[in-house]
Amino acid sequence: MNDQDIINLYFARDEQAIRETDNKYGNLCMQISMNVLASKPDAEECVSDTYLKTWNSIPPTRPNSLCAFVCKIARNLSLNRLRDLRRDKRNRELTLSFEELEDCIPMPDEPKNELSHLLTEFLNKQNEDDRVLFMGRYWFHCSVTDLAKRMGMKPNAVSQRLYKTREKLRALLEERGYRV
Repeated sequence: MNDQDIINLYFARDEQAIRETDNKYGNLCMQISMNVLASKPDAEECVSDTYLKTWNSIPPTRPNSLCAFVCKIARNLSLNRLRDLRRDKRNRELTLSFEELEDCIPMPDEPKNELSHLLTEFLNKQNEDDRVLFMGRYWFHCSVTDLAKRMGMKPNAVSQRLYKTREKLRALLEERGYRV
């Protein structure tokens, strides 16, 4: 079933929408939650909550991309769950991915919409491998080791490419007047 058909099921308040969402995006949502939480029971709970939040959000929202919409919900719920579960003991891999970006992300008072467009523009100019590595590390919170296996690379090569991509991003942001 295509995304628009699934969205139409949500608008019709047909519970089949949840089953179809699970069939199509359940494994991806579980992977995102597992990357953040590293706990199957917690990840399963977040995926379940993802379907509830999707049900409550569609309608009125009609997402352009159901995949992106559902993945963003799963990611945000997982990050919130991690914060609740481990206030003092953070998941080291997740903390590392955020620490890596710390030196090239502007201060929080910058306009988010403009920054989002700039980041999209930046990623579109990168080659496909660098884009996949960047998104895998900083959106899906995959470990460097997992990314290396998926890309057929050595972990050190992945780390170097991520470093160079972050440096390019930082230079672009500074060039555009963002405080980094």
